Amino acid sequence: MLQRVRAAYAKVHGQAAPFYGVAAAVAMAVPMLVGALSGHAAQGSMIALGAYLVALRAPEGPYGARARDLTAGVVIVAVGAGVGGLLSGHLWPTVIVVPPLVALGVAVPRIGATAGLAVLLSAVRPPSADVLHVGALELLGGLLTAGLLLAPWPARRLRPLREALSESADAVAEALDAVAEDVGAHDAEVLDAVELTNPDLMAVTRIPDWEAKRRAASESLTAARATYALYRAGRGRGDPTRPERLIDALGRVLHETVTLQAVLEAAKNYPPDREWRLDTQTAISALAARLRLLAGAIATAGEAPLGREESAAVRRMGRTVEQIRRAGLAGDEDLVAVALIAQVRRSIDRIAGEVASTRRVVAGGLRIGLAPPRMPDTLDPMPVWDRLRRAVRTRSPTFRQASRVFVTAAVSMALSAALGFSHGHWMTITAVLSLRATYGETVERLVQRVGGTAAGSAVAAVILTLAPGQTVVALIVFGFAVAGFAMRSVNFAYWALFGTPLAMMLLDFSTPADWRTAGERIGLTFAGALMSFLAVRLLWPAGHLERLPVQLERLLRTHAGLVRTTADVLSGERVRLPHDRIVAAERAAEAVAETRARLGHERLPDIELIDELRRSVAAAHRTRDHLIAAAKLSREKAVDTGPIPEILDRLADQLEEAAGLLEEPGERDPEADTPAEELKEELADLDSHLSTLTRRRRAEIKAGVGRDEPTPLRHALLQVSGTRYTVRALRRDVGTVIEASLEAAEPRP
Repeated sequence: MLQRVRAAYAKVHGQAAPFYGVAAAVAMAVPMLVGALSGHAAQGSMIALGAYLVALRAPEGPYGARARDLTAGVVIVAVGAGVGGLLSGHLWPTVIVVPPLVALGVAVPRIGATAGLAVLLSAVRPPSADVLHVGALELLGGLLTAGLLLAPWPARRLRPLREALSESADAVAEALDAVAEDVGAHDAEVLDAVELTNPDLMAVTRIPDWEAKRRAASESLTAARATYALYRAGRGRGDPTRPERLIDALGRVLHETVTLQAVLEAAKNYPPDREWRLDTQTAISALAARLRLLAGAIATAGEAPLGREESAAVRRMGRTVEQIRRAGLAGDEDLVAVALIAQVRRSIDRIAGEVASTRRVVAGGLRIGLAPPRMPDTLDPMPVWDRLRRAVRTRSPTFRQASRVFVTAAVSMALSAALGFSHGHWMTITAVLSLRATYGETVERLVQRVGGTAAGSAVAAVILTLAPGQTVVALIVFGFAVAGFAMRSVNFAYWALFGTPLAMMLLDFSTPADWRTAGERIGLTFAGALMSFLAVRLLWPAGHLERLPVQLERLLRTHAGLVRTTADVLSGERVRLPHDRIVAAERAAEAVAETRARLGHERLPDIELIDELRRSVAAAHRTRDHLIAAAKLSREKAVDTGPIPEILDRLADQLEEAAGLLEEPGERDPEADTPAEELKEELADLDSHLSTLTRRRRAEIKAGVGRDEPTPLRHALLQVSGTRYTVRALRRDVGTVIEASLEAAEPRP
């Protein structure tokens, strides 16, 4: 029991936001308390309502982005309060105005639910003669919340950036650790067949998943770039700043780690006779440990130690490789094995160099200057109008979800107005905010909301029955606000539990209420949950399945372009693989993965389709890794790579042909051979080319060429020996991407 409590505390401690809860609580409780003590309870509750609506936005990211988001929220709340004040006491005009605003919030994330809630909650309050006064009071509450949430800006301005950079360094270190564990790993097939439930046993018996760690590192770097872009928004392009140099260095470490993993996999098939695994594993683990030290130094602003710049483990690994190389020159080791181990050493040396470069950047301190507020990129409404027309024309998932929310809000509000429910807005709020994009997500949210609301309403019923004074209610609101907003990021059920009595007391602060209010809230919440469930079951589907062929086509075409660009790198037409092409291919795969996750939340998920999409996305991730490794193995030397560029061009042709089949499904021949059964002749030519290079290199050594002389034959043997395994693995994974994508695009009953 104690262990479960500790585990729950650790989870809450890592996800809770106590400052967010305290700031929101102060912004709501102080106006209520001042209003109660001064005899202006209604005005105090209006200020608290504005603070509540702005606090619901929960801004994240750099403080500049938070300031822009909170400013937009304050303006929306003020305008919404004014509109709601005009609608107060007019039920049917409210039914006409609120649903379009709620649907607009679904389509435009920057608006969110704030506009609809501001109008709705202001409209259900008692009518006021001075609408501008009401809007000004809620504006004041919103400004109070924004000011408290942004108060730590001067002292903690760089904290989000430091956290993003530190997490990226940790993620890259975990990818290195996964490579190190795989060097001397045991055969995992026996253990994989055993079902383990103890997480401690799983941690020591299961090899870290390289592909998962590599994707996590890539996603972390993407998040760090996005965070940095928010700091640099609106600035000119000058010399790279220290954070930018750090992100680029970590990206190079990750790409070199991908290359190292590919070469190590090839070395498993051609290992030298002498022991090399232990020193290699130690060197890689040492580099991962140095990255973790840098991550700690980034997170603590230089207070944690940086570690030494050089690594004894890397030097020891270099001596081991030198012994193997000398044995190969003496004829005691296979030259292909020697070439592969030499590639391993080169990758480790390059990673060590990049880590040392990263250390120097961190040692100099991470600084970034302030910039003046920026205006929007464009004031032209046509791009927005074009996106809207395209969404309507294609019936995109966002358009469908906005339409479902609009219909649900309109029906729930019409029912409340027609039946004369005094607290009918609770039904509308539950129905609208619980309706998600998929069946599974909606049901999960409904269970959390109904359960939390029932418990929270029971608590509110006890409090309302005791009928405490307004001063005590303000203090109780403070406690519920702290708990609700702080725990909101942990689990939505906590928010429903603490947020329910908070909202009830906030709206009924200046008017008497009793336990019947809580009973009505529970009943209307159940009614709203029923409406949300009926909407997700009866209204049109989200449309993710219909967009899947287009996404798969984009997946195939972007990877075809990446394969063809890699062929250009290996043939000497390009210097390096463009980062934007790698990112485009990765985003195409992430779009398919997101659709797969959405389809998994449907009421009756197609397990076969989901498995095919999982195969396709996983193979696409491996394909990009192979291409990065192949481009990195080419290095800066132009050598005779044999048929490798032609093989890559052939693979790109196959990907483009498969994309064409997705565009014109009727042209596919089910009896045609799969791509995995082709390219045998080209791969046989590659084996022959490697054998020829090996014989010529031996002859070159016998002819008296110095063993350390960097001859073209030496460079060619190093490159082709490392690329051969990568190309074969690439061929298999490209075939898997094509086959799984075509199978997933097949029409299903």
